Amino acid sequence: MTFKELGLADPILKALQVEGYENPTPIQEQAIPILLKGKDLLGVAQTGTGKTAAFGVPILHHLYNSQNGQQGKRRLKALVVTPTRELAIQIGESFTAYGKFTGLRNTVIFGGVKQNSQVNKLRSGVDILVATPGRLLDLMNQGYISFRDLEFVVLDEADHMLDMGFIHDIKKIISKLPPKRQSLFFSATMPKDIVALSRKMLGDFERVTIKPEQATAEKVEQGVYFVSKGDKPKLLILLLKERPNDSVLVFSRTKHGADKIGKKLRQADIMSAAIHGNKSQNARQKALGDFKDGKLKVLIATDIAARGIDVEELSLVINYDLPNISETYVHRIGRTGRASATGIALSFCDTEEQPYLRDIEKLIQQEVPRMPPHQFVDSEDEVVIKKEKKQQRSHNSNRNRNRNSNSSGGQNNHKNRNRNRRRY
Repeated sequence: MTFKELGLADPILKALQVEGYENPTPIQEQAIPILLKGKDLLGVAQTGTGKTAAFGVPILHHLYNSQNGQQGKRRLKALVVTPTRELAIQIGESFTAYGKFTGLRNTVIFGGVKQNSQVNKLRSGVDILVATPGRLLDLMNQGYISFRDLEFVVLDEADHMLDMGFIHDIKKIISKLPPKRQSLFFSATMPKDIVALSRKMLGDFERVTIKPEQATAEKVEQGVYFVSKGDKPKLLILLLKERPNDSVLVFSRTKHGADKIGKKLRQADIMSAAIHGNKSQNARQKALGDFKDGKLKVLIATDIAARGIDVEELSLVINYDLPNISETYVHRIGRTGRASATGIALSFCDTEEQPYLRDIEKLIQQEVPRMPPHQFVDSEDEVVIKKEKKQQRSHNSNRNRNRNSNSSGGQNNHKNRNRNRRRY
């Protein structure tokens, strides 16, 4: 199937052609016809499957066809709510690209920066607004945003909104939406809270489920190093020095961990930058821009900050810390396996992370290939032995404490008996 066969407006087809889009991805092929009919949609799909075009293209198509040469100030007709600044900016850029020949106008609002320039754009009038929840509610409360003319609403990355604590903000936003609207709800996973939230937002809806886990795992060349926590920095430095020209995305489980990795790399004269929630918006955008442009070869990110990172020809993903949520592993390695591209994903696994690895392998239904022994690397057997020794040491320590406690208790009981004898 081609985009032309979907019956899209000519200006949108022209823009897609300029972007090099010929054939829709699975989610685009399934979702666009549903949305063109005006139905609500529940989409289960992860980042990197082509979601933005899946909802952006039909929204642009509807808005373009309903313009009818209308005059006066533009009124907000479409709203996209997404969890992070980076993802909001990326979605805004996509709307600009797909709608460049339609005459429609979009803008992006997010927190962490002064609101003046965002308010000025809203005042001048926009057709499409992409927003993070906090800033959206803030500007709504200040009276700068009205949902009176809203026709399309997209809630993107709903599960990560939940992870980031946005659930109450999202409920407030949903309560303010006009009853007559087309609603689109996207999430990579569907826990109970997300299902409940989707029921509040959606009316008569159809569901599209894209399960790329297996496909992603197959097209990305994977490997795992069994390495002690203390040797992880040395192994990372060695791997990066072996690939000086590759663009590498390094995942850390925490913000503090990302900063520590950056410090270790600087000490080894390896240029890198870390992006996470504690970094200023300008710092994050500069780091991401330099990485996309190839000026910076190594970017360190937390999972939430990495939402919205879409870099062509990303050579390598390194899981410095294995994620404790299996689906997150698939999201991470998918950064280097976009569309038809292939890539490499390497993971570091210490003794405490072995259960995470087992869960990941259960999800992707394959064993992650074990990397050959290295000067900083243990074999899997050695990791297990170390874990057993650690557990044995802990067991012995507890047993000794119990013995000392019993001995102490016995001595105390003997003293008490003597004391009682003296009393009587």
